[in-house]
Amino acid sequence: MSKILIIEDESAIRRVLKKIISEESDSYQVEEAEDGLAGIEAIKNNDYDLVLCDIKMPKMDGVEVLEKARKLKPEIPIVMISGHGDLDTAVNTMRLGAFDYISKPPDLNRLLNTVRNALDRKELVVENKRLKKKVSKNYEMIGESDAITHIKDIIEKVAATDARVLITGPNGTGKELVAHWLHEKSERAKAPMIEVNCAAIPAELIESELFGHVKGSFTGANKDRAGKFEAANAGTIFLDEIGDMSLSAQAKVLRALQENKIQRVGSDKDIKVNVRVVAATNKDLKKEIAEGRFREDLYHRLAVILIKVPALNDRRDDIPLLVDFFANKIAQEQGTPKKGFSDKAIKLLQEYDWTGNIRELRNVVERLIILGEKTVSDNDVKLFASK
Repeated sequence: MSKILIIEDESAIRRVLKKIISEESDSYQVEEAEDGLAGIEAIKNNDYDLVLCDIKMPKMDGVEVLEKARKLKPEIPIVMISGHGDLDTAVNTMRLGAFDYISKPPDLNRLLNTVRNALDRKELVVENKRLKKKVSKNYEMIGESDAITHIKDIIEKVAATDARVLITGPNGTGKELVAHWLHEKSERAKAPMIEVNCAAIPAELIESELFGHVKGSFTGANKDRAGKFEAANAGTIFLDEIGDMSLSAQAKVLRALQENKIQRVGSDKDIKVNVRVVAATNKDLKKEIAEGRFREDLYHRLAVILIKVPALNDRRDDIPLLVDFFANKIAQEQGTPKKGFSDKAIKLLQEYDWTGNIRELRNVVERLIILGEKTVSDNDVKLFASK
């Protein structure tokens, strides 16, 4: 059932529009509002699939209704109804986000085609949002501890911006997960997120990896090659373990952040890039700065938003949720029934010293599931702990 609202101060036109639309399909449920204020109240209190709104009305005109409705329910397509003298205004409303406009008196075919197209658009928008939420679950942070709740709050606030983010925390805590979640919830989610593990790339190759190179710039450079910054254009680049990056590469990253430009190795040609930078490290960068291994100016460019991911030992209350999450995931991956964990087993896991953090917990849960019985007991956990 598609729910449609008609906002029109002329009752005769309201009746005509309602009759035409209602008779087109039994699946159309049509409601009316006699002016802009009443229309906005209806939009606040109901979920409509389409709004048809007159431009010239008392109390609140159609342009105001459009602007307020776009803020309240941006997913609702709004079709403007224009009199002959309102045509320029109607065209301008398209720039403000109106789906389309129809002129008075309404042409039957044009009206019904517009209604069908607008409803199709709403369905697509809703489906895209649903898929985006589904994708985001792949990178969801599991936990309800204060530290994890705080991280989730920060992500919700900054994901939609282009603010640079520096993620810190020990190995295995989920820094990469935070970076993915930031990207998935951002306006850049349709563009790529390119990951670079700065610790895994030799110092002499990191600049070529990040910025690309031109043919002949060094031994083995047999052709021009784009770097990761170019590959991430319009999206996000995730510089993991940035504390291991060479000072010369740091200088080039700093220039890229300052000027939104890069140069391929062996070239003096500037290439413009539009990239959001998210970085992560398990090092104390302030200590690295003091010892001359990391640039202070780069640190301040990266740490616009600072997210500290806690060690698992500092969020033990989340362990039952994490165990349940991993047990579900492992069962799905292996196509086997999910195994439960006894209360005593969970308690022992909460008391264990997790030097490897989340990564270690996931491996232990998988081992216990493979080797344990239908329900993993405290004896299974004791056996693991003794090894």
